[in-house]
Amino acid sequence: MSLDLIDQASINQAPVDHEALEAIRDGVRSLCQQYDGEYWRQIDHVQGFPEKFVTELTEAGWLGAMIPEEFGGSGLGLTEASVILEEVNRCGGNAGFVHGQMYNMATLLKHGSAAQKAEILPKLASGELRLQSMGVTEPTTGTDTTKIKTTAVKRGDKYVINGQKVWISRIQHSDLMILLARTTPLAEVKRKSEGMSIFLVDLHQAIGNGMTVQPIANMVGHETNELFFDNLELPADSLIGEEGKGFRYILDGLNAERTLIAAECIGDGRWFIDKASRYANERVVFDRPIGQNQGVQFPIAEAHIEVEAADLMRWRACQEFDAGRPAGASANMAKYLAAKASWEAANVCLQTHGGFGFATEYDVERKFRETRLYQVAPISTNLILSYVAEHLLDLPRSF
Repeated sequence: MSLDLIDQASINQAPVDHEALEAIRDGVRSLCQQYDGEYWRQIDHVQGFPEKFVTELTEAGWLGAMIPEEFGGSGLGLTEASVILEEVNRCGGNAGFVHGQMYNMATLLKHGSAAQKAEILPKLASGELRLQSMGVTEPTTGTDTTKIKTTAVKRGDKYVINGQKVWISRIQHSDLMILLARTTPLAEVKRKSEGMSIFLVDLHQAIGNGMTVQPIANMVGHETNELFFDNLELPADSLIGEEGKGFRYILDGLNAERTLIAAECIGDGRWFIDKASRYANERVVFDRPIGQNQGVQFPIAEAHIEVEAADLMRWRACQEFDAGRPAGASANMAKYLAAKASWEAANVCLQTHGGFGFATEYDVERKFRETRLYQVAPISTNLILSYVAEHLLDLPRSF
């Protein structure tokens, strides 16, 4: 089933219409069933990219869910997008290969010019182009984004980019990237969040012409890279929105990112719980299923409760974002709760399987590695705690 067959009018209701969203779940699940554990194990083994899966997901309309109908998309919201990505992970896949397009589009949708949207969005919807990468993090600044050192200096009808980025994913499988750079030096702005701008980078033109990509081998087999900019020239019309307001713009994308990551973690958590429950029912030791033992069943039940609680915050974040209300607090808390819940569920699932949990054929160890990432990225749990302490509880700023 493709997204075109979903009754969109029945979905865009408040509060969350779970029955209507079930149509989306069914459609995504139907597609994902064609890509079993063996498919994902092979991708993981060779540290490859699931090209066939991504192409089919795009052609079915799922990655164009948030693109307005006038540009060839479905005109849905973050709520629906979150369900799509959740279901990919719940089916045993890895939405980390595709989620960038969902949250990167949020920045372009809200702040791109009419010309930029008319040129790019239809191509994203059709799959002609991919916007899977966002260049924000730098080696020396990490999550202290206002201290970024990458600069964009305007010279005539071009911006010249110099600097470095790190942990930038999916470059090798994207056509476009959103880039954050300083257009006004930090020392010359009144507020440190001012003076940054965002640009839309054509990766095919940039790589080898001022931009160098250095892949980073890593634990999860997730394609990520370090980028180097040496007098990279971008046309002036690659600027998104107004110069100097990029930090505020990028927050829209980051709030979408954190909410969507929360949904993926919820999908992971449910996969782990389902997997552990089935095994606990089937595995017989001392003439009884191990799930009959409270030492096995209680941790699984606790993990389920934690995932369900995180899910409630996910819906709140989605509703706030889709309604155009400030969603930063809910997005951060949803990501924190869901990442924590999925990691706890992963540990429970691995422990329930015992030695078999380490065998690749069970997929537990693969999903275990994948979900561990979200304790660290796209924002660490400690940074979320700092945000909540300062902005919600009025505690002194800790950094």
